[in-house]
Amino acid sequence: MILHSPRTRPAPWSIRRQSATRRWMIPFIAFEWVWEWAAFALSNWSFLEVLEYLGSFSVLIAVIFYFSESGDRIKQRHYQAWQVINTAQGKGGSGGRIEALQELNADKVPLVGVDVSSAFLQGLDLRGANLTRSDFSSTDLRNSNLTSVDFTFSNLNSANLRDAALDHAKFVQANLRSADLTGSSLVGADLSGAILDDSDLRRADLKDIQWQRLKSLKLANVAGVRNAPEGFVAWAMSNGAIDRPDADE
Repeated sequence: MILHSPRTRPAPWSIRRQSATRRWMIPFIAFEWVWEWAAFALSNWSFLEVLEYLGSFSVLIAVIFYFSESGDRIKQRHYQAWQVINTAQGKGGSGGRIEALQELNADKVPLVGVDVSSAFLQGLDLRGANLTRSDFSSTDLRNSNLTSVDFTFSNLNSANLRDAALDHAKFVQANLRSADLTGSSLVGADLSGAILDDSDLRRADLKDIQWQRLKSLKLANVAGVRNAPEGFVAWAMSNGAIDRPDADE
């Protein structure tokens, strides 16, 4: 609320001048006296009061427009993120894709069919993302957090997933040929229909994985797997898997 109190009319110069106890003070008192009259005159000008109200009103209008256009700003941000991802498609390096992917996922945008093949995305955090039919072939995803990600029908051929968090991820019908899963955590992961031929599962945590309908793991290295479900290692070895702890890193 704008409050206005009337200003007191300044004293005449003949009276105000008497406050100068020294001659050198007169110019300073005169200067202040002139501005007191200016302030007094302006305080009684209603137009200035109207301008103050208009200023406050304009701020209110700006706030209303800011919130009313928030949806458009979010759409624009998403468009820019997708532009970053698509422009860098098929190229190495990050190219801003880590931030773009994480921003889209944070806003609950489905990342179905995204193509980030051959990208360097080490340390990516896409917990809970929908990456159905995505292409992560030859992508460097070391130390990434991909907990509860949906990789159904996705291509992860030759992906580097070393030490990645893949707990409860869905790899239904996913292509994991030659994927490096060394030291990764696959607790509760669904591998139904997945192809793990030539993959490296050394020291991976396989606790509670859904493996009964796993499609193929020929030449997959299962040396030192941790917390494997009962019967998994024996089944894997009988279906072409290998146990080579000293395989080339």
